[in-house]
Parts: sequence; C-alpha cells; structure tokens
Amino acid sequence: MAISVGSAGSGVKAEPNVTPMIDVMLVLLIIFMIVVPALNAGFNAQPPKGTNLKAHPEETNDQVLGIDVQGQYYLNKKPIHNQDLPQLLKQIYDSRTEDKILYLKADKGLDYGKILTALDIAANNGVRVTGMITEQTPGTRSSVAGDNPLNDKTPGGKP
Repeated sequence: MAISVGSAGSGVKAEPNVTPMIDVMLVLLIIFMIVVPALNAGFNAQPPKGTNLKAHPEETNDQVLGIDVQGQYYLNKKPIHNQDLPQLLKQIYDSRTEDKILYLKADKGLDYGKILTALDIAANNGVRVTGMITEQTPGTRSSVAGDNPLNDKTPGGKP
C-alpha cells in the first residue's frame, strides 16, 4: 500500500482491497492440496461378477480377444504378440461391412489399465462395439428359466 502525501487527503483512493482475494486463494490452495493426491492415487475397479448368464455358443465369425494375468493377448484362443494386435484387428475388421463386434475376456487379476489399452487399440483399428465376457459366479446358477445349459432340464436351474 502506498502512503498518500499531500494536503488534499479527502480524495478517492484507487487501491484494490486484496484481502478477500488472498482469502479465496488460500481456500483454493487448501482444497487442491487435499484433492490432487486423491486423484493421483486412482481407484480400484472391480469388474462385475456375472449372475443369471445365458450360455452362448461362439459363432464362427465371432472374434474373441483374451488377455491373461501377465497382459499377453490371445485372439480366438491363439497367442499373438502384443505389438501385432493392431494390424490383426485392422485386417479382420476392414473387410467387414457389418458386425464389427469384438468380445473381450480378461483375467480378473489383470490391471485395468491394460484392458483400457486393449479397448483403445480395438477402437482405433475398426472395432465398433466391444462386449465384455464374464462367467457365472462359481457356486451359483442362473435363476432365469432357459438360461442354463441344455443338459439341465429344471426350470430356474434348481435341481
């Protein structure tokens, strides 16, 4: 702040009042000090567990991408080099005019970032829709009539 020197001391001063601005800045600083470390820590995403799943046979034109716990890719149950995935998907889906669906099945212990990387590769190489595959939760059966394997004749899967 400047000191006014002169005899006309009753004039209007054009000095900003910075005290409220400093208060707001300190509050924002404290908020960001709390929020930013929480954002950098991330979150643990647990994929959903399946219940009431219908057994669907795989068709001959279905493409299934599998990812094991080490992050190794398998296209239609055949191991492939991870760096070959973009070219293989582009080759498969560029020739299709419809049904550009890729099914993804990943290990439960796999880092979710690797799943997102695979989804990003698929989306950039001709895949329009990605479906996630899960299995029936162990020890449970579907409660919906008709969803159980063909050899199970009981409605709702109850023996």
